[in-house]
Amino acid sequence: MRVDCNGVGGQSELDVKRYHNDTRHMIIYDTLLSSAMGEQGERLRLFLTEMEYAAAKHAEEIGNIRIVKHAAIVEGHILYDKKRRR
Repeated sequence: MRVDCNGVGGQSELDVKRYHNDTRHMIIYDTLLSSAMGEQGERLRLFLTEMEYAAAKHAEEIGNIRIVKHAAIVEGHILYDKKRRR
């Protein structure tokens, strides 16, 4: 499975895919190696379906990207993961 990489850089909040019914995840990631997910050194944001998120996790496992932040998407709302307090 290939992630459809139309990543949004910078602080732009406009991404129509955020409002699609099957979008469940948002990630902000650093590109470690140039690939289909971006050029080396870029920081991008993607809105993903379950299958695309699994592919992004695999890309992280093999060292192409590093996921910096994750959020769940519910009806277009971004719900950032909370860090556990010790």
